[in-house]
Amino acid sequence: MSLPRYAPLNQHQIEDWHSTTDVLVVGFGGAGACAAIEASDAGASVLLIDAASAPGGSTALSSAELYLGGGTRVQQACGHEDSVEAMYEYLLASNGPQADAEKIRHYCEQSVEHFDWLVSHGVPFKDSELKARAVMATTDDGLLYTGSEKAWPYIDAIPAAPRGHNLNVWGDNGGPLFMKIMAEAVSKRPIDVSLETRALRLIVDDEHRVVGLLIRRDMQELAVRVTRGVVLCAGGFAMNREMMQRYAPELLRCSMAIGNPGDTGGGIQMAMAVGASTINMHEGFVSLPFYPPASLTFGILVNSHGQRFINEDAYHGRVGSFLLRQDPGPVYFILSVEDYADYEKVAYLGAPVAATGESLEELIAELPVPSDALQQTMEYYNQYAACGQDPLYHKHQDWLKPLTPPLVALDCTPGNGAYMPYFTLGGLETTLAGEVKNTLGEPIKGLYAAGRTACGVPRRGDGYASGISVGDATMSGRFAGRAAASS
Repeated sequence: MSLPRYAPLNQHQIEDWHSTTDVLVVGFGGAGACAAIEASDAGASVLLIDAASAPGGSTALSSAELYLGGGTRVQQACGHEDSVEAMYEYLLASNGPQADAEKIRHYCEQSVEHFDWLVSHGVPFKDSELKARAVMATTDDGLLYTGSEKAWPYIDAIPAAPRGHNLNVWGDNGGPLFMKIMAEAVSKRPIDVSLETRALRLIVDDEHRVVGLLIRRDMQELAVRVTRGVVLCAGGFAMNREMMQRYAPELLRCSMAIGNPGDTGGGIQMAMAVGASTINMHEGFVSLPFYPPASLTFGILVNSHGQRFINEDAYHGRVGSFLLRQDPGPVYFILSVEDYADYEKVAYLGAPVAATGESLEELIAELPVPSDALQQTMEYYNQYAACGQDPLYHKHQDWLKPLTPPLVALDCTPGNGAYMPYFTLGGLETTLAGEVKNTLGEPIKGLYAAGRTACGVPRRGDGYASGISVGDATMSGRFAGRAAASS
């Protein structure tokens, strides 16, 4: 009788151990690379495996911005006084009731040290700031705002500072460069790397300690004995539609899962099979990348009731999350044609034009929303925008002005063509050291996790900031690798 997929094996079922290592890291992305480096530097023998034919994971596919603060070299060089406390307060507030205060505090306190560690391994950052409002840096500048720090409700209570650290490379090429540097760091150490190798099942002893891993390589199933710990850095589950439907079905309304093909939740399911606890599985990052051009921020988003629902100067992930919460029906981005700018040439959004109008009445007549409500929404917005005010949603005055004809409406309804990418934010429950907890809240001996396989610092789509995943993955990978090596 065959075992269910991912069901663990007992060590007594293993007739022949193929090899032995102190630490086995599953996944050669940002988290896995950092875990392997720290475990090796701590004196452990390390086997690093990945199902792909090359290192990289989802980190290589990203911009590899890193959300770091508290006074990094780049922040100081650009004249920004950031503190651990301000960073902590922002991340605590933006992650809402799901926030893990202990993990956030630890992340903020270790942020400068982690930046310096990355630099010591060759990760380059230019001491310059991109001032423009942008989804990602398309220049080689080293610093930019990548969250909602300058938007309501945070700006009123927490000192704002840019914390998105962009690698010194032109264009959206940070991910490949970051992983090239990390792979080189791995190659300089006595780390055994095995690509095109798939993790199948954890192996446990009679005390339920993880003591090995069954892998498949070259068409063979091989049992690897692990003397200190297995570190799961196998990504999230955005590419597993069955898991998405079970845990986070709302995210499937978006247009595209982003990540690597290996983000199928295998690491999470293997751990669950040995009693691991999962948390936050319903949450994910959702983007409505409506800038560039930044001038679209002058526009307003309205739902099927003809009403606004967000301050449009917020981070695109926060806007996307709020959009996904609206009642079923159309969502439109309404703006003056003069602010449409070069949308058709530079935008990532790709939302089709739903209506145009030489007057407000003409535009409203073309949109299937309550005309009286939309008329009132527009008139109310314009009245206060003319005074630099937004009583309802507190958009910053820098992005306030009346919307004057001619007007255009972009269709941002989920499923109607606009680009709305997503990925998961839930995963295994872990300690600060990366130990995987069981359903009783106790560490499972010999099992660690980091990156999107674990539930780390980022917990909510509406509080997300670009760079927090790569920052958290690489830092959590380091601590998990170090802890596994010392166990």
